[in-house]
Amino acid sequence: MGRKGFTARTPAEIRAHIERRFGEGTITLDELRRELLALFPDEAVPSRSALGRYGQKLSRRLDAIKASTEAARLIHENAGDDLDARSAALTALVQTELFDAIMHLQEADGPDLDPVERIGKLSTAAKNIAPLIRSSLSLKKWQAEVRTKLEALEKAAKKPGATLDAETLKAVKETLYG
Repeated sequence: MGRKGFTARTPAEIRAHIERRFGEGTITLDELRRELLALFPDEAVPSRSALGRYGQKLSRRLDAIKASTEAARLIHENAGDDLDARSAALTALVQTELFDAIMHLQEADGPDLDPVERIGKLSTAAKNIAPLIRSSLSLKKWQAEVRTKLEALEKAAKKPGATLDAETLKAVKETLYG
């Protein structure tokens, strides 16, 4: 069995300090290591290389979170709420994060994680994913129903002698799409 990784060996208090300092982005690896040695003299402080690897992983995660946040913001600003596009985008972002977490579970824990514990974690993830999938399916069903009803209204408006005029149809669309 391999050696435990950085996060398993490093106390939570030290990890929190490292994450905070990396988040600030104002410190070099050597400065951070010296700071940790001064703040936590009785603890085993990670090597410069371990700090660098952890910083890269943390940076990738922060970049992914920033990208997801920016995507959600752009969708919110530009989507209006055409067929509830924001909810669909939010669902997609959550699904992406869950997929990423499952991939991380498979890669990071490797041989250190007991197979029974791995199954438990995957089972928990599956139970938490199920409502998200139901939500996504319900949203798609609702979107299809709205499209079908709108198409029926448009067809009815085009028939000769229709009681639904173009102005009323426009008002219905504005009501539906916000």
